[in-house]
Amino acid sequence: MQRVALVTGGTAGIGAASAEALLAAGFRVAATYAGNRQAAEAFTERTQIPTFAWNVSDPVACKAGVAKVEAALGPVEVLVNNAGITRDAMLHRMTIAQWREVLDVNLSGCFNMCSAVINGMRERRFGRIINMSSVNGLSGQAGQTNYAATKAAIIGFTKSLALEGASRNITVNAIAPGYTDTAMVGDIRPDILEQILKSVPAGRLATAVEIARGVVFLAAEDAGFITGITLSINGGRYMA
Repeated sequence: MQRVALVTGGTAGIGAASAEALLAAGFRVAATYAGNRQAAEAFTERTQIPTFAWNVSDPVACKAGVAKVEAALGPVEVLVNNAGITRDAMLHRMTIAQWREVLDVNLSGCFNMCSAVINGMRERRFGRIINMSSVNGLSGQAGQTNYAATKAAIIGFTKSLALEGASRNITVNAIAPGYTDTAMVGDIRPDILEQILKSVPAGRLATAVEIARGVVFLAAEDAGFITGITLSINGGRYMA
């Protein structure tokens, strides 16, 4: 039986790599995007993975979007909460808008998507939920009080939902990637990125494919006894 996997923010970077890896592992896959329709169409043309547009910060849109995915592919049994944004600034310069937008997308988006699928998973007594945290949610990072707060909160959210879902064969885990070769990291100033790389014992950025391997591992049928963990994939930059 092919299980259906839904990856938010799934048309670029870690999300795209995760969607493609899940497809290669035998899942039926759908991906969401928020705004870049041209990139989404190109992704679908290249991979044959269908894409759906909605903003995860909107709970009504999430429920309607999941309903569309399920009408097209079947019940969502694997959810990868990958959608996320940054609005970096030192706290003394951070605006309320920068704070709220990051919380709305990164943290409330995780809640909204889980809320949209959890009842179906409970009824079917099966689910795999994988939430993207970050090394900076574990270690903190100057200029990212908003982003790091959401990524740390996702870990607590993950542990709590794991306790709620365990008796129904629903596993809930987090992945905390280190700095990865994506467009988001590409926006970092070269001098700052050089300093970051010096702090990574492996001496390089991760590839999106390396993070995606963790997604496939946690989504697997035989990963049913792994729940509530945070899988760090960071080249040794932060160990906890």
